[in-house]
Amino acid sequence: MAQAIAIPVKRRDPMRVWRTIRDFAKAKPLGFAGAVIFIIMILVAVLAQWISPYDPLSTNVMQRLQPPSSVHALGTDELGRDILARVIYGARISALVGILATFAGSSIGAIIGVSSGFLGGKLDMVVQRLLDILMSFPALVLSIALMSVMGAGIFNVIIAIAIPFIAPTNRVVRSVAVSVKQLQYVEAAQSIGASRFRIIARHILPNCLASYLILVTSQLGGAILVEASLSFLGLGVPPPAPSWGRSLNEAMQYMYRAPWLSIFPGIAISLVVFGINMFGDALRDIWDPRLKRV
Repeated sequence: MAQAIAIPVKRRDPMRVWRTIRDFAKAKPLGFAGAVIFIIMILVAVLAQWISPYDPLSTNVMQRLQPPSSVHALGTDELGRDILARVIYGARISALVGILATFAGSSIGAIIGVSSGFLGGKLDMVVQRLLDILMSFPALVLSIALMSVMGAGIFNVIIAIAIPFIAPTNRVVRSVAVSVKQLQYVEAAQSIGASRFRIIARHILPNCLASYLILVTSQLGGAILVEASLSFLGLGVPPPAPSWGRSLNEAMQYMYRAPWLSIFPGIAISLVVFGINMFGDALRDIWDPRLKRV
């Protein structure tokens, strides 16, 4: 009578994730701190309505320009609105605009880069020259020009910030796609009649994923900074929605009389952008094979 053969089942190690996080924290402490800052920002944005002590739009002229106290931890602005509440809700605007704009611009750039690099020929030349023209404009200047044409609005802000990210992402991803295209297994797939879509989906895109994720994390901080700059110039999300950049603009005339109006939103912008940049640099050091020591 034949005996049944027991097939070993591969079990997932529940501690593997924690060990990976621990190793990452030891190898890249600044990158880990940046990841923690970014996660805190996301949690603050999601839980804003539960953790905010006041309504960010509620005004009280009797409490205007009050310094930080036990009642208002970060003070109040010229309309008596709580600064802490506006900083907390401002994280929601920055996170929403920054993440959506970065993913939209980087994804479009990656798709164009992979398709253009793989297909090559005159199409590749024309597309790259057009994107070179787009890349010649500084990101902030191009976003300002787009907002001047489209007008204020959160959807327009996302578009204006996403478009400048298309060309840089396209350039990096295209270079990876061109190098992968010349590998033997891609040529073998072409020789057996695999379709272009299958080759791109199965062979080109997976090899571009690391570069794409590095670019997304690197550009996210810049997107948040551009959103704050547009709001500071009055071209961002329209009032009364709280925004870190608009808070800095409104604090200009009270710089000496009430410095807390600009200090706390400025700290929030600097801390979040610094954290995201450190996290992006750490991921680049780990995933980019050109930076690995032999």
